[in-house]
Amino acid sequence: MTQYILALDQGTTSSRAILFDHAGLPVASCQREFPQHFPQPGWVEHDALDIWHSQLACAREAIRQSGIAPSSIAAIGIANQRETTLLWDRATGEPVANAIVWQDRRTASACVRLRAAGRAALIGERTGLEVDAYFSATKLQWLLAHVPGARARAERGELAFGTVDSWLVYRLCGRHVTDTSNAARTMLFNIHTLAWDEDLLALFDIPRALLPEVVASAGVVALADEEWFGHPIPIAGIAGDQQAATFGQACHRKGLAKNTYGTGCFMLMHAGDAPPVSHNRLLATVGWSLGGHTDYLLEGSVFMGGATVQWLRDGLGIIRQSADVEALATSVPDSGGVMLVPAFTGLGAPHWDPYARGTILGMTRGTTAAHIARAAVEAIAYQSAELLGAMQKDAACAVSEMRADGGAARNDLLMQFQADLLGIPVVRPRVTETTALGAAYLAGLACGFWDSLEAIGQQWQVERRYEPQMDIERRAALMARWARAVDHARSWATPDT
Repeated sequence: MTQYILALDQGTTSSRAILFDHAGLPVASCQREFPQHFPQPGWVEHDALDIWHSQLACAREAIRQSGIAPSSIAAIGIANQRETTLLWDRATGEPVANAIVWQDRRTASACVRLRAAGRAALIGERTGLEVDAYFSATKLQWLLAHVPGARARAERGELAFGTVDSWLVYRLCGRHVTDTSNAARTMLFNIHTLAWDEDLLALFDIPRALLPEVVASAGVVALADEEWFGHPIPIAGIAGDQQAATFGQACHRKGLAKNTYGTGCFMLMHAGDAPPVSHNRLLATVGWSLGGHTDYLLEGSVFMGGATVQWLRDGLGIIRQSADVEALATSVPDSGGVMLVPAFTGLGAPHWDPYARGTILGMTRGTTAAHIARAAVEAIAYQSAELLGAMQKDAACAVSEMRADGGAARNDLLMQFQADLLGIPVVRPRVTETTALGAAYLAGLACGFWDSLEAIGQQWQVERRYEPQMDIERRAALMARWARAVDHARSWATPDT
């Protein structure tokens, strides 16, 4: 009897695997960080084999910890860091270059040229996206131009392009696919027709032979080869991590919204069954395709969320582990006037400034590591508050509460400050690993492990609710100060730095 779903949650800085039971509760998990590569300023890369090996090891360890037989696993669901771009040999399955990570800014100047050439309107109308180095198209274009022999091999059909979901599925079963939610993040996919767009392929000069087949987010794709887990397990759910988290947060109807506090911060609101139109530089994107129906989301993206805390740990060395930041930040009553704008890889929504750079303002001789830590935590909340402001302007309905998830959602200081800045309650669910849970739900619905959206929606439970406590005048003053700080960070770098 199959009793569990295995979720593979492949993130930017770590891979994790979680086994969920029928109640949607985790019964075993494993997480492993893997190396980050920064070969030049603004460049971020991963070794694709590090991604694969860390993810496989986590899955095997989670199964081992649980003590269950692999035959008890009904299906595998995959959630993945989005936009990260991989290129590999179809015959050998070996990568031909490092993966270019979503945070990478090397193609910012190419995006500037596209906007100058008047291509932004076409791209935005077809894809729902801003023209930005964040997305996959210019990354793939760069690989084809800079990896020796890559373009000729691509045109001969010898190479495969994919986002991380495609890479994992290919390694697990040999099939080259992606789902609609991940395809929608490439800047090559038409979110209205739900197909690769020939005009965009021509614009970016991408050979059609490189691209994966697009499948539904919920549906059996293939069986993972028996060699990986000792039993062939159906791969039945695929979604980009933020869409998966939205699904796992039970945001299944229009107007419900969540914010994931991971490496970046990603606020998504269910927008209904048609692509939304943003007038405030938010993104329209596919949420998931399920049972012949596609749901759409409105999204705002912050590039540096939890990664800001990692910088405090790895760059400044003022904390030993990320979890230490809350204690250090709460050791002072406030930031002492310090503002930190973590634009280390530019600014995402609603600014979309690839040349913004990280900035610390307001320091005095009395500034300590604790003040900087507190400013870093608060910066995560400020950026997310900007997103909600833009989202409220775009949306036909007001957001009444924000469902929070991701690793940093465990930080009580951050969650309370976030509620204060948003002016609405922030709600943390009992299960905060909602990215993995969403992937599990998609896979479970596809294989009959769960019966309906209503059934999984009833499993969503609140652990803690943070009510706003800040008066409206104080909130407005802080947001105005944040806007001043952002102005100092904007357009700092040039295309050559």
